[in-house]
Amino acid sequence: MVTVLVLLCAGTVAQQPLSDRVVAYKIDAKYDAKSHSLDATETLTYTNHTGQALDRFPFHLYLNAFQPKATWIREAHRDGSRDFGPGSPWDAKRTGSNEIKSFVVEGMGDLTKQLHFVAPDDGNADDKTVVEVVLPKAVAPNASITFQISFHAQFPEAVARSGYKRDFILAGQWFPKVGVFWNGKWNCHQYHANSEFFADFGTYDVNVTVPSNFNFGSTGVVTNTKQNGNGTTTYTAHAEDVHDFAWTADPTTKVVTDSIQLPSGKVNIRILMQPGHMSSTDRYMSALKGTMQKFEEWYGPYPYPQITVVDPPHGGGATGGMEYPMFITADTAWAMPKWAMLPEIVVEHEYGHQYWYGMVATNEFEDAWLDEGINSYTEVKIMDALYGRDTSAINSHVTTTGEAGTQRMMYFRTGDYDPLTRNSWEFVNGNSYGGVTYGKTATMMLTLESILGEAKVREAVHTYFMRYRFKHPTEEDFMNTVSEVAGQNLDWYWNQAVKGTPVLDFRILKAVSLRDDWYKKDAGEANKSTDYTTFVTVHRKGDFILPVHLLVKFDDSSQVKETWDGQDRWRRWEYHKKAQLVSAELYPGEFVPMDVDQFNNSFVVKADKRATAKISSYWMWATQMLAHLLSWLA
Repeated sequence: MVTVLVLLCAGTVAQQPLSDRVVAYKIDAKYDAKSHSLDATETLTYTNHTGQALDRFPFHLYLNAFQPKATWIREAHRDGSRDFGPGSPWDAKRTGSNEIKSFVVEGMGDLTKQLHFVAPDDGNADDKTVVEVVLPKAVAPNASITFQISFHAQFPEAVARSGYKRDFILAGQWFPKVGVFWNGKWNCHQYHANSEFFADFGTYDVNVTVPSNFNFGSTGVVTNTKQNGNGTTTYTAHAEDVHDFAWTADPTTKVVTDSIQLPSGKVNIRILMQPGHMSSTDRYMSALKGTMQKFEEWYGPYPYPQITVVDPPHGGGATGGMEYPMFITADTAWAMPKWAMLPEIVVEHEYGHQYWYGMVATNEFEDAWLDEGINSYTEVKIMDALYGRDTSAINSHVTTTGEAGTQRMMYFRTGDYDPLTRNSWEFVNGNSYGGVTYGKTATMMLTLESILGEAKVREAVHTYFMRYRFKHPTEEDFMNTVSEVAGQNLDWYWNQAVKGTPVLDFRILKAVSLRDDWYKKDAGEANKSTDYTTFVTVHRKGDFILPVHLLVKFDDSSQVKETWDGQDRWRRWEYHKKAQLVSAELYPGEFVPMDVDQFNNSFVVKADKRATAKISSYWMWATQMLAHLLSWLA
């Protein structure tokens, strides 16, 4: 049973470094709830582990994305986003900004005037989401440098998983954050409508001052609470081996606490609930605990002492469904029906990001599928395990559907415009980015199970996590790890499913049994001694080449199993038997979700009127469309 409290829950912090700690942030911020802004000082100590001298340092200023001429808004206005419809008028409430007031480098002086904005991705001179400085003296390998930064942040009304709604504030991407020196160069992309984030691991010590009647939650663990005597309270939070820091405050939330004992240790749970959403508390808690147990069992340990879940307010959906280290936002509604698994899906998905975004920490600008996509795959596996394969997305008396179906629909509705390896801001539009990055990756991984087996794929994902946690792996690292665990070269698969855009679609083109004596006028009625020649032709309708299995059944209860490498466009089999064809089926007993049209995978001579497969498939399609809507809202 959970307990409703208004006190902060402190926990312990890790003692031994889990990561190569490149950064150490100390931030002191004072939040003005009336203007939805803050003023802060930031001390950043950067340790140069790159092996070469560095004299140039780029910084992200993410909140500057929410300005009319910024790249994020231009892209959202052109194509639409989760929060903006294409062509939407500008609303001044959506304005956000990060303004550096002073920039001092210890030992080098005040370099504020040396700061200059850059736009490395699109050259947009009006985009101010990346600023850089060239130092008068380079930082030697293994040496450290300290930046003293004073800044002002203006939060927008809820957009892109940050900002305010009435008195609620979700402070995400709110401070100047240094880029990542990765693969021999600085990686510090502009903020795009389809991109997320990339940063180095380190430690955070953050003081946030908010009105005293606000409840507070954040990345890390609150280690001290100070009443300032002027109607404000300062919360001190500490986090280790994380690459970002977010926080929330709201006067109306109810703080629900619990804990879970995992094999790797005890984890404290804090859920900040909106009063009108309290009926979803147990759903959040149950989904979170079940997810944490499954991740620990299948993929690896959660090493942090706490996880915080934030329930956004009504109308603040743009802040829902987001992940930060040790800190996630959920999503529900005041009358969320039990059959709609949205609260469970969002909590599972965002907790999963603690692994693929939080600990593995891939470059979401360039390799988004390694986070969002693998997370969508594990979402299918976890939700199916917790709530049933056919009921993990919708579970009503009228209809049911599973998570695999929602991911397939996300992929199929976007076509074949972009490969998984596309930079996030270079997808044809946001629909393609979402459908490919999330849905195609999940569907691709589920199809891989039909080739390698579920257990082998699970072993590969576990190996990848354990090998690359607290690092910044690449796409090749993931694919090579899976191939290694599988014990075979899977380049033929990766080249199509990950690096290419071919569509998988095999079909039964024709299946027929013909009497061998068809030309005889006195052949008579057919009987058990009548000879037949049966022809079954399979067509590779799409461009994706995959080995396929075929099962052919005859009316004498015999059957034949065939395997075809799928290299050619079609293949015909011929059988001579004293029996007629009953059915021909591709992928018998298998689940190959990347095949875009599963209506054409089978042929039967006589339809089963009790419940035809095609009617069932169409009904499944209808329910999956509903599930897809639910998934899109998530």
